Amino acid sequence: MHRRILVPSALAASLLLAIPASAADFVPGASGIGDPYYPASGNGGYDVSHYDLRLKYQPTTDLLEGTATILATTKQNLSRFNLDFGLTVTDVRVNGRKAAFAKSGDQELEITPASPLERNRPVSVVVKYAGKPSELNIGGYTAWHRTPDGGVAAQQPEAAVWWFPSNDHPLDKATFDISVSVPDGTQAISNGVLQSQSSRLGWTRYNWRSNKPQAPYLATLAVGKFDITTDRTASGLPVLNAYSKDLGDNAGAARASVERTVEVTEWLEEYFGPYPFNALGGYVPNVKSGYALETQTRPFYSPRQFANGANVSVVVHEQAHQWYGDSVSVKGWKDIWVNEGFARYSQWLWSEKEGEGTAQELADYIYALHPADDPFWTVKPGDPGPDKQFDIAVYDRGALALQALRNEIGDDDFFAILKGWPTVNANGNGSVGDFVRYAEKISGKPLAELFETWLYEPTKPAAPAAADARIAGADSVRPVQPKSYKKIAATNTIHDHDH
Repeated sequence: MHRRILVPSALAASLLLAIPASAADFVPGASGIGDPYYPASGNGGYDVSHYDLRLKYQPTTDLLEGTATILATTKQNLSRFNLDFGLTVTDVRVNGRKAAFAKSGDQELEITPASPLERNRPVSVVVKYAGKPSELNIGGYTAWHRTPDGGVAAQQPEAAVWWFPSNDHPLDKATFDISVSVPDGTQAISNGVLQSQSSRLGWTRYNWRSNKPQAPYLATLAVGKFDITTDRTASGLPVLNAYSKDLGDNAGAARASVERTVEVTEWLEEYFGPYPFNALGGYVPNVKSGYALETQTRPFYSPRQFANGANVSVVVHEQAHQWYGDSVSVKGWKDIWVNEGFARYSQWLWSEKEGEGTAQELADYIYALHPADDPFWTVKPGDPGPDKQFDIAVYDRGALALQALRNEIGDDDFFAILKGWPTVNANGNGSVGDFVRYAEKISGKPLAELFETWLYEPTKPAAPAAADARIAGADSVRPVQPKSYKKIAATNTIHDHDH
């Protein structure tokens, strides 16, 4: 027989391990993730790894019924935690046990588990719910588009609140399985790969999978009657494009644009590296809005984007976001330039490719287009504020900053940075400051002053600064308008999110 002898210090340690944490050690998770632009967005205390959404949608009534299973890991001892959600909840279970829940404010679902949750433990949350998304209005706008034959979820900076419970901020990205049942003859379009579909008793279920981390606002759902085209890329990725059957006169231009998605993507790979996801495509539903959105793997395009004919430039913009915005998402919404400045600059590079004006010519023209007293220059792309987050200056002045960087460090380092940033930060998040430090590391040059001038000063960079950056147009002679300018400017409504 062997006896275990504990010395006093070991005995004390073993007793400490045996004592459970007191109730005082468990506190509610924060009701926001800490983004000053949108204090209610996201939540604290946990990190989601996967969403499994099982939905049923009736287009004639707009009734959405759902069961969301959320897999997460706690980041603190939690007595309670929140999800962002607006529809009516009927039941919540945490780790298989019924949990108490209550609604708070416009979008907070407060959940109190039967037992407190210890830090660094896996947790499963099942939420059953129902409601009509089109009747939900938060902060004066909606992310749900009611259409003649169904509904569409696509909006920025928040969208999930209208159709599934989530930690609705880009900092908490997760993989997704989205399964949607709709009446026979109706289709359900979402992100990623269509794994399967089956019909039973008048209903058809579509099962979609996104296997790379995805911000909740980039999840999308479109229910209606679509013409669908499918293909595969040279590397074998599935391609799926969808067009509402009642696009009217915009139908031809929409197809002539979106069907070039593979070509555009292969061209962007030359600048940004391998395409980061498991599928690609786009969809054009019969909505009344005018904007487009980089919903992951399958961008959303309003029909009005094609009112003047084919619009490949908007496809370039949204596909560029698959690297800059989706694979590498913002750390906070003030970092929107890391999304939009690069997507706009991609349109300038496409113009170079098409022989319709170089990026330098576009930069010169835009610099000259806006006089010093134009409010355009008061917007700071590096921190524009929530009211100016999607202002045209974030896009155009943001692209000017990139041209200034290109001229400062040369093409070799510039394009190495464009390709390196989405590679080293794949499936993660980045800030403006992170990018500046990365650009300094690759180029070996101090760049803080350049970015301060072009991203943060609320005035037009003076002629000497423009000359240093080799941006022309500072004299009285306005540069000639590049041929592509009107095409690119025609996409400016992609910035109008109908807020």
